[in-house]
Amino acid sequence: MNTREAAPHDTSHFSWARKGGALALRDWLAHLARSGRLATIDQPVALEHELAAIAKRLDGTKAAFFTQAGGHRVPVVSGFMSRRAWIAEALGVDETQLLARFSDAAERPLASRLVSRDEAPCQQVVHTKNIDLHALLPIPTHSEHDNGPYITAGLVIARNPRTGVQNVSINRIQVHAADRMAILLLPRHLHAFQKAAEAAGDALDVAVAIGVDPLTMLASQAISPIDCDELEIAGALHGAPLPVAQCVSNGVHVPAFAEIVIEGRILPNVREMEGPFGEFPKYYSAQEAREVIEVTAVTHRKDPIFHTIVPAEMEHLLLGAIPREATLLSHLQRSHPNVKDVHLSVGGVCRYHLWVQFEKKREGEAKNVILCAFGAHYDIKQVVVVDTDVDVHDPAEIEWAIATRFQADRDLVVIEGAQGSPLDPSTTVGQPEDAPAYLQGISAKMGLDATRPVAYASHVFTRVRIPGEDTVDLNALVEADNAAFDTYLGDGHV
Repeated sequence: MNTREAAPHDTSHFSWARKGGALALRDWLAHLARSGRLATIDQPVALEHELAAIAKRLDGTKAAFFTQAGGHRVPVVSGFMSRRAWIAEALGVDETQLLARFSDAAERPLASRLVSRDEAPCQQVVHTKNIDLHALLPIPTHSEHDNGPYITAGLVIARNPRTGVQNVSINRIQVHAADRMAILLLPRHLHAFQKAAEAAGDALDVAVAIGVDPLTMLASQAISPIDCDELEIAGALHGAPLPVAQCVSNGVHVPAFAEIVIEGRILPNVREMEGPFGEFPKYYSAQEAREVIEVTAVTHRKDPIFHTIVPAEMEHLLLGAIPREATLLSHLQRSHPNVKDVHLSVGGVCRYHLWVQFEKKREGEAKNVILCAFGAHYDIKQVVVVDTDVDVHDPAEIEWAIATRFQADRDLVVIEGAQGSPLDPSTTVGQPEDAPAYLQGISAKMGLDATRPVAYASHVFTRVRIPGEDTVDLNALVEADNAAFDTYLGDGHV
């Protein structure tokens, strides 16, 4: 397999100009290429499995840019947000300020700026007749048992039928026909919009924007109230209103600098089979009848780039983790201001296991924090609360705190029969395969108070430290070539 590091396509019209992030995906890709973090695969690669396999091997080290994917002229990129440090860099902040920066944008959104079609690169080319998505776009089939090609990095944008306010989310979309797609709708805002439209006998206009900059991708995952347009959070992350364009076949507004936009409508009272699909818990979801998008138009740049996310890998996990962490931290701090930091662990698929750093003042507070976390998001399955001397981003530190500060008979909290994630396969045990939606995702929750007692004997919970271990200058003391050691042996010290 030949790979080379190079800037993708023509970037002459765009620049890394905005403080805190690029306006277009290709600006960010060019930045990664210049800094040696983009691998270009410049030979034919199969869309079925091979592309995802290569992207998975590179995930977390370099973004993968495929110039010849499945015989298409449209290149494919994956993995450009696969490290937490890269996302912080795109935001223009230190990694320690990542959650604060996102929270600030979520609390102070900026209204988007509507631009004309001439100012919207995403509408340079328009298709409204004889649409064949398989012919137009290089849509990969990712995992071994996936039921065909899937769009995994599309921002699904729709308007609330009652208020007109937009919502943005990322949903898995199976492209199972030339102009029809089956979409998974979990019980969130887009699902509420679709239900309201369907109850009135109406289709729900939607758009799927593919290939947006990292800050707009990140904003799409904000956990916000139902009538909050995540594109306005994207504007706040950029530091200026996000340019948006109105779709050519409906009234939805989409990021003007997107690479590709698929326009359509979710049909009322129509369901078609979708799945199985390899999801973020690293298991397959079942095949079920899902809502259907009928495609009405496809628009794109003259030289578009298709973005795909390899399911369950770091780009997928971090995109969900960081906005959730920011929201969870803000939620917890409203009731418990001594909460200092939170982290959704990779081992908990960046959704189910939450680690909380807390400055405890009274006994029992940590259990309140645990209960508050469970109420913050139904996905949370396990919460560990630790003291401020424990790094919540270090799994070894968390395990050490549990090993030395936790006793199951007094520090364990278990809640039975709560709502959990429908994608957690352990919740299906004992349920019939055709269980109705209201019975899916029933989960037990577990909280661990791994904090020290407020008062303890002077040495019992005092961490062992060596004075100077954090400040000693090893570069000034350690010889890189071991010359002194060689001299020692040469002097006969064997």
